[in-house]
Amino acid sequence: MTPPTIALAGATGDLGSRIARALISRGAVVLALVRPDISAADRTHLTALGLTLAEADPNDVGAMAGVLQGTKCVVSALNGLHDVILGRQGVLLNAAVQAGVPRFIPSDYSEDFTRTTPGDNRNLDLRREFMARADLAPIQVTSVLNGAFMDMLGAEMPIIQPMIHRILYWGNADQPLDFTTKDDVAVYVAAAAMDDRTPRFLRISGDTLSARELAGVMSEVTSERYQTLHVGSLRMLGLMIKVAQRVAPQPRETFPAWQGMQYMRDMFSGQGKLDPLDTNRYPELRWTSVRTHMTTRRPG
Repeated sequence: MTPPTIALAGATGDLGSRIARALISRGAVVLALVRPDISAADRTHLTALGLTLAEADPNDVGAMAGVLQGTKCVVSALNGLHDVILGRQGVLLNAAVQAGVPRFIPSDYSEDFTRTTPGDNRNLDLRREFMARADLAPIQVTSVLNGAFMDMLGAEMPIIQPMIHRILYWGNADQPLDFTTKDDVAVYVAAAAMDDRTPRFLRISGDTLSARELAGVMSEVTSERYQTLHVGSLRMLGLMIKVAQRVAPQPRETFPAWQGMQYMRDMFSGQGKLDPLDTNRYPELRWTSVRTHMTTRRPG
């Protein structure tokens, strides 16, 4: 049986590289979509992974459609703001349609933005806008939603405070939170890319636990007692977000501090909660728990 050819955009990025490796391990031929001016270092990195490089202007639909001919699915791992999520990814979507590619997986990889409040989270609003565009295109689209990346627990998502042995939370300490490692997301995306019967959304969570349960996990992992610490209401967190946006707006940064705060508000409010879960769609996959992750990587 001829292995399927999967096109991957964003293969030089962190998640993109992981998806590339997962696709290769499943036997796919992976076509890395790259700019004509790709650096020598990136070229060496991608070829070392076993990818086939396909050079095309990311703003040229016709050129991109030309290199997508014969591929079974286009997977996007692009990361950025309006110019990337709507611009470059929009070109990629149009090129896939023009080339007759049957399936498209956009770069969503987030909490459930279909249920969050429009205007509350800039990055999720971009995904919602792209969703509206993609749903009008004559192509099968599947979004993979994974909650928060478990790898970010620590400095990037500082709800774990090891210096004071506390787990921070807003609102309710028993609100369930979804976490999935990047490697587990990548393996799942690779499986979905090679599955021609995927639905519009696939919702996954490597582990789901509340702030209170996270305190229990950290107590077990570190052999030191962790407790929860209520740092305010969701309304207070919203006010903090507005202050952060005013003090350090950073409009061109993909993940300024206030963006992470918006993400946590959606998680602690329950709006971004993933339900129902499709974690068991591929029974051969094994998931990393927060306990296992924290045993090997203590938060700093």
